[in-house]
Amino acid sequence: MTFVLGTDEAGYGPNLGPLCIAACAWEMPEASATGNLYDRLAAVVTAECSADGKLAIADSKRLYKPGGTIALLERGVLAALAAIDRLPRRWRDIWGALDGEALAQIDALAWHDAYDEPLPRDVLPEELAALAESFCNGCQSADVRIVELQATVLFPAAFNQAVKGCDNKAEVLSLTTLRLARRVLESLPPGRAIVLCDKHGGRSHYAALLQHIFPDELVVVRHESADLGDYEVRLAERHIEFRFQPKGERHLPTALASMTAKYLRELAMRPFNNFWQRHIPELKPTAGYPTDAGRFYDDIAAARRRLKIAEHVLWRSR
Repeated sequence: MTFVLGTDEAGYGPNLGPLCIAACAWEMPEASATGNLYDRLAAVVTAECSADGKLAIADSKRLYKPGGTIALLERGVLAALAAIDRLPRRWRDIWGALDGEALAQIDALAWHDAYDEPLPRDVLPEELAALAESFCNGCQSADVRIVELQATVLFPAAFNQAVKGCDNKAEVLSLTTLRLARRVLESLPPGRAIVLCDKHGGRSHYAALLQHIFPDELVVVRHESADLGDYEVRLAERHIEFRFQPKGERHLPTALASMTAKYLRELAMRPFNNFWQRHIPELKPTAGYPTDAGRFYDDIAAARRRLKIAEHVLWRSR
């Protein structure tokens, strides 16, 4: 059997809210590992927004528009977590299900104090249960299995500390993604693995970054170009291939990672906006992106000083 992993992020550009990075792993027969997982799961999965009873797994930008429902994201992410027996029932549970280390960051932030809500949020539980069952049955019929889904979440204080250590937020994204990929790989049984990553900005060379994450292993460059970075690494007798490609979300594992990262970020922004709106009732919420983050930061300035909330836990430096 071969494991195919996908990684992606949400929240790289904003000044407010967390950077969320996710990775999922799928097990499939060796002969199918380089094929199209969408074709293999066509009976139960679609890349289209109009799901028609199938589970939509696609680039998060296709499934969610700012200010809209998170239902399509929620269906896919929670069905995947149900398939690995880690379905969260509440807001606080999902962070432990995907990134246990995020809980310490969450507990340190005023807007999370006593915050919780049931999950799913925008999908009926019975609808989710039916989709999850159909998805699991379809995977079994296709001889495919999702075996892991994890995330790394950096709220502003942790993000700022990481940038300070690297002096470059692009390097923070790449190193954090590769550390997460290694964490997932180390949780899997023996077998060949292929890791699919969306390209990180304009970067075309990843060998040095891989060598940093796998310092005791030999990193072999198979191909480097604007369209593909292809590398080999051996970890504990496991043969791993890393592929960095533009528009990586066209691959189903990367699309699910994209959805998971975006879902977590949207869940994180809800208590953040609620907290500030309790203190400033007329405050317009924000998604945290640069076009609006400055307006929001200025609007909460007096309340932030009154509440003695430090800037570095709120505003991302890069």
